[in-house]
Amino acid sequence: MEQTEGGTVMNSKIKSRRPLREKHFWEEWTGRIYTSICVVLLIVVMFSIVYFVASKGLSTFFKDGVSLSEFLFGKTWSPSSEPAAYGALPFITGSFTTTLLAALIASPLSLCAALFMTEIVPGKGKKILQPAIELLSGIPSVVYGFIGLSVIVPLLRSIFGGAGIGIAAGCLVLSVMILPTVTSIMADALSALPKGLRESSYALGATRWQTIYRVIIPTVLPALLTGIVLGMARAFGEALAVQMVIGNAPHVPTSLLESASTLTSVITLSMGNTTMGSVHNNALWSMALVLLVMTFVFVILVRLLERRNRV
Repeated sequence: MEQTEGGTVMNSKIKSRRPLREKHFWEEWTGRIYTSICVVLLIVVMFSIVYFVASKGLSTFFKDGVSLSEFLFGKTWSPSSEPAAYGALPFITGSFTTTLLAALIASPLSLCAALFMTEIVPGKGKKILQPAIELLSGIPSVVYGFIGLSVIVPLLRSIFGGAGIGIAAGCLVLSVMILPTVTSIMADALSALPKGLRESSYALGATRWQTIYRVIIPTVLPALLTGIVLGMARAFGEALAVQMVIGNAPHVPTSLLESASTLTSVITLSMGNTTMGSVHNNALWSMALVLLVMTFVFVILVRLLERRNRV
């Protein structure tokens, strides 16, 4: 009789667990299906964007007959003239020049800020400096451009003369814009270092500054370079802020104080004034393709640096 009652209790427990197992089974499969759909949708959207931009951009060379060498190395951009000229070198030069100069200005400032927050004053530094840097990252691009137009351009005009707009104003605005991105990545990389690395250096008699520039910086150098590359990617694709202070002149600048233009500026200024399918419109899509290729280059560089960053 006791065995019968025990078997009955056991059977009831097993029956009560079956609905719970079935519930977990369907929840797991629902999560898998939902995740798979999201991943497939993301891949389809990504490849669709690449295909659309590539098909539009390549039609300039295969359909409209524009020479690739003329497009990449031509110095004259005059779509409305006869014959029309589609040389994008002034815009490519402007984009690369402003991006590189902005990275050169922002990188040492970001490194000093990251070292201050993590190595010099790790407690108060993060409480004071990190909120200010995060505040910079939340400011819209148009505000940066307006500040540059109201402050930086008149300052350059009063010091060097001329109009004040040009490459110098654009790279100064961009350097401030990418400062939060580069600083945050550098600070995270420095914070992730093992404490034993610093303590071992101190145990050997090294000072704080010797530890910083002989041990810490060489160890996290790939991660620091990753932050710089991501900041350059952000600067290379910026349009509105640069457009307001660079002058938007379609020629290759010979001075930092000369007006110039970038790929993003000419696309935003001209795309609405062209007819879909025209040579001018396709040439703008070719510039967008150049921006897309450069984005892939930046992503590849980041991946390569991440491989080297395995401490």
